[in-house]
Amino acid sequence: MKTRLITREGFDKLKAELDYLWREERPEVTKKVTWAASLGDRSENADYQYNKKRLREIDRRVRYLTKSIEQLRIVDYSPQQDGKVFFGAWVEIENDEGDLKRFRIVGYDEIFGRKDYISIDSPMARALLKKEVGDAATVETPLGPALWYVNAIDYPQ
Repeated sequence: MKTRLITREGFDKLKAELDYLWREERPEVTKKVTWAASLGDRSENADYQYNKKRLREIDRRVRYLTKSIEQLRIVDYSPQQDGKVFFGAWVEIENDEGDLKRFRIVGYDEIFGRKDYISIDSPMARALLKKEVGDAATVETPLGPALWYVNAIDYPQ
């Protein structure tokens, strides 16, 4: 089950994508489908088939975004979070081998296309919640438990 939380930036990005798809891309693709359909035989009309497929993809994404946006809860930064790992934090961690990782803990809908974002539902994020700088977190992995130390915690403001 996905936690239905999102950062303010993530929410704004989803709203902008929905707005773009609905107000700009969909009307443009609809015009192309109408034009291609007017040419006659649709079975061999690549323009018609491609744009009709794109229209279905847009509609599917619009439905998903509309439903998601209604269910998401925006979590804004609060000064009480300072010093501990909570939703929206940038966290730098290090293991005993000296491997460093830096990422932001965000909602599921925000992680796509970003290598430096992890979901609040991930084992790593769950293990780090409420930890402070200097604390150790044990993360359950397929290869067994892994120990990570919190080096830094920052919140975008």
